[in-house]
Amino acid sequence: MSDAKKIAWGKPRHPTDADRDALREDLLTRARAVRADGWADYRTEWPAGQVAVVAYILGDAEVLAEFEENEGTVLSRYAADLFGFIKGRKDIEAGLVGTQAWFETVRKALGKS
Repeated sequence: MSDAKKIAWGKPRHPTDADRDALREDLLTRARAVRADGWADYRTEWPAGQVAVVAYILGDAEVLAEFEENEGTVLSRYAADLFGFIKGRKDIEAGLVGTQAWFETVRKALGKS
């Protein structure tokens, strides 16, 4: 028998509506900043994943390609952030329907402003 101890991962995190609302507001703030100022400062200031998600929200295929990202990679990364590990994994297996729907609400909130 092994003397290795079982890893205790702790209690799984279950994002709340408040967590999703805060994420939505952060993403809207970032997307509005890019619309107002362009990408120049933000490409180096923000982590690559944040640049990619804002590019996805804005429909900026050029920036997504530059960061070697696409809709699937962005949405897969955010599924667990939105719904927790288990529900996020189920959403991935179901084709990211819930994650796509959530991001569509972000795009609608952004509008054409």
